[in-house]
Amino acid sequence: MGLFKMFKEDVDVVFDQDPAARSYIEVILTYSGLHAIWGHRVAHAFHKRKFFFPARLISQWSRFLTGIEIHPGAKIGSRFFIDHGMGVVIGETCEIGDNVTIFQGVTLGGTGKEKGKRHPTLLDNSLVATGAKVLGSITIGENSKVGAGSVVLKDVPDNSTVVGIPGHVVIQNGRKVQKNLDHHKLPDPVYDRLNNLEKELQQLRDQLKEKEGVKTNGD
Repeated sequence: MGLFKMFKEDVDVVFDQDPAARSYIEVILTYSGLHAIWGHRVAHAFHKRKFFFPARLISQWSRFLTGIEIHPGAKIGSRFFIDHGMGVVIGETCEIGDNVTIFQGVTLGGTGKEKGKRHPTLLDNSLVATGAKVLGSITIGENSKVGAGSVVLKDVPDNSTVVGIPGHVVIQNGRKVQKNLDHHKLPDPVYDRLNNLEKELQQLRDQLKEKEGVKTNGD
């Protein structure tokens, strides 16, 4: 696909995804997510040709203008939509399919300093909601959604919804996923610590009463 045709698709997807979009002029001039994607398209073209320094310059300039950081090595498909976008970070070895949507504050990052594929892969039609963190060389399946604020560290199957810290699948293929968990048995370190402190306090009270009782009898 030609670069300019891809640019047009990047604009068209804004109208599909954002009901606030009113005109082509408004979208082209004011949508920072669109600007970041376009900056990345150019930076990635340089990166593929091994012009790494100009690629990073373009990437960092785009970050300065938009608040969105996309490494020029990331591979991004067509009709990618970043809604609002401030604080979005997309790592070097990320692979993003077609018709993918992410929101502000999303991190598609690594989990350490390992080499090779160390960032996530988002397959077609996936969505990552506000503030979610998808970390490591994992795959978010086709048509899957990551809930706002979730931290995803494992692969997500196709047609699934993931929420929580760490993220877990709650819906798959349109059905709720049953969890074999006794929720009353889940660990709560804060409660456990407070409970231990309460026991120690009660022991001190009992010891104090015993000492006061000895003094009273002695008198």
